Amino acid sequence: MSAPARGPGRQRGAGRGPSRPGVLAAARSALHQWLERPLTSLHLVLAVFGLLTALGLVMVLSASAVSAYAAGGSSYGVFFRQAVFALVGLALFWLGLRVPPRKLRAASPWLLAGCLVLLVLVLVPGLGAVVNGSRSWFRVAGLSLQPSELTKIALALWGAHVLVRHRPHPRTWRAALMPLLPVSLAVLGLVLAQPDLGTTVSLMIIVFALLWFACAPLGLMAFIVSSGVVAAVVLGVVATYRQSRITAFLNPDAADPLGPAYQARQALFSLADGGLFGAGLGQGRAKWDYLPNADNDFIFAIIGEELGFVGAGAVIALFATLAYVGLRIAVRSVDPWIRVVAATLTVWLVAQACINIGYVVGLLPVTGIPLPLVSSGGTSLALALLSGGLLANFARHEPEAARVLRAHGQGRLARLLRLPEPEVAARPAARGGAR
Repeated sequence: MSAPARGPGRQRGAGRGPSRPGVLAAARSALHQWLERPLTSLHLVLAVFGLLTALGLVMVLSASAVSAYAAGGSSYGVFFRQAVFALVGLALFWLGLRVPPRKLRAASPWLLAGCLVLLVLVLVPGLGAVVNGSRSWFRVAGLSLQPSELTKIALALWGAHVLVRHRPHPRTWRAALMPLLPVSLAVLGLVLAQPDLGTTVSLMIIVFALLWFACAPLGLMAFIVSSGVVAAVVLGVVATYRQSRITAFLNPDAADPLGPAYQARQALFSLADGGLFGAGLGQGRAKWDYLPNADNDFIFAIIGEELGFVGAGAVIALFATLAYVGLRIAVRSVDPWIRVVAATLTVWLVAQACINIGYVVGLLPVTGIPLPLVSSGGTSLALALLSGGLLANFARHEPEAARVLRAHGQGRLARLLRLPEPEVAARPAARGGAR
């Protein structure tokens, strides 16, 4: 006797959802379509800087609560200062978003000249304040201001201005280095006089990025890299405390666990305690005076301890997204000055994050470079947000984004912020290769 025929509702596979390959293909297609939208770069910049700033405020409060209470009787002292600078940073973000790029470029020489004056004044005893062994700060109304942080942005704006005059790219060493080299050496010398090795490394990264994205000769780039390595080695061995840090990094087993290797070892213990999901926000133990500078240089260790591998991975993913969107803005822009500035600012922020995370996890010697937007440090936070405003401004000036905003209006929020309509730049004729 033959088996009864299956009805329509009994057919194999009937009633099941779409297959997994089909779902993945649809997701990839939706992601591709979203990435191709004209305003995607702007939305990504706003999301990344907003999320990192919010996370930074939360983690600064958690990491500094114990030390702040011990120092001043309030767990919120460091957090309130950071929140004040976050508000200042939002104002700077708005300023960077609002000023037309052509005006920024025109003002860049004056901005850098002002920074050079401040770098000289901060070295004068009585004007500059010494913090952690470096005369890098101005004390104003109880707040500390670090002029070298503003110098990073000023050097990026001005350096791109002088380099793009040699379009399609500076083919000779003289065209690439004059006047960028003497001015950069003056800035580096003033910062080294403070002394501040971490900021010096950041400035060297900015100079390298400027020359790389302006397509300087490869022979010059090789010379700069080799010179930078030699300079880093020399600076690392001339100071005893730097030499001890490097020695502890190269031979951690023989280093004094209560001396130069103490912070690095405690950071690794904190990360190990975090596990996959962490001990919970505010539940970390390292900030109870086990890990010095927990709210500043080593805040990534506190993130790993309290939020676990998942939280630390999310921070790394946000900086990876920043790298993507910053270089995307540079590629999609037609103004050569915007291209170089956007790429340079992106490399600076992401490289600084990589160095900070690298020495926290034990891959690099400790250098004292903070984690952008996350570490405690008001001037660093405010000026990192200014960089975000500049990137958002450049995203609005991508050709397709500018045309859409001018054709369909900018929206209620843009009108509330009094943002001018972006200028639509014509794509210049190709005049040479680009790196």
